Amino acid sequence: MPKRFVVAASEFPDLPRFPVGFELAEALTVASQQLHEAPTPHGTLRTAARLAVHILPGAEHAGVSEIDRGNKIRTLAWTDEVVRAAEARHGGREQHGHWEQLWHSPVARITDSEADGGWDVLAALGLRSALSLRLRTDRRRLTVLTAYARKPGAFDEAATRIGRLFTAHVSIALDSVSVREQLTEAMHTRDLIGQATGILMERQGIDAAAAFESLVRASQRENVKLRDIARRIVDTHNTS
Repeated sequence: MPKRFVVAASEFPDLPRFPVGFELAEALTVASQQLHEAPTPHGTLRTAARLAVHILPGAEHAGVSEIDRGNKIRTLAWTDEVVRAAEARHGGREQHGHWEQLWHSPVARITDSEADGGWDVLAALGLRSALSLRLRTDRRRLTVLTAYARKPGAFDEAATRIGRLFTAHVSIALDSVSVREQLTEAMHTRDLIGQATGILMERQGIDAAAAFESLVRASQRENVKLRDIARRIVDTHNTS
């Protein structure tokens, strides 16, 4: 299950709140640096949620959620508990139409939850406006950044354009950290297999090729990933 984070919206005091013009360019540059400093994909999403409140005009709260084709929603990062409550209760058929648009469009907005029919969950929490921006999509799931405000009509076209610029930076940072994580895992897996091969060579008096073939056969026989077989051998060796 994905990790979940609660983050404080008061962080990043050096960023201009709701920037425009040159301030916007500067704020996006700072935001991009912060996003790329996150060490994991979950850290990037956590940073994106808290930065959104500073970057998007009108935003008071923000969260990042993952939505699958079965309408199951997982909130991955949120600035405060009202976001967690909103997104936890936002998955009913009548409530989910807002996010459903994001399978076909990069943006979805709620102008006034009290005036528009079907948004009772948000209205009950005092959230009148919502701006959802697609971060990632594939055939099975969406990753969505949503900003909320207690004022109706908080997110105009300017806020939407800024939001799309911001989410472009988030998406690039997310792709970058995902690649870094995959490379790190690949290097760790290579080292683990190398250690396991060496242990088998020593135990069984065989060469490297035969030891590796032994790992592959065990992986196929037990229907277990090669790295997990290697980890088991290394762990057993280290504890014996």
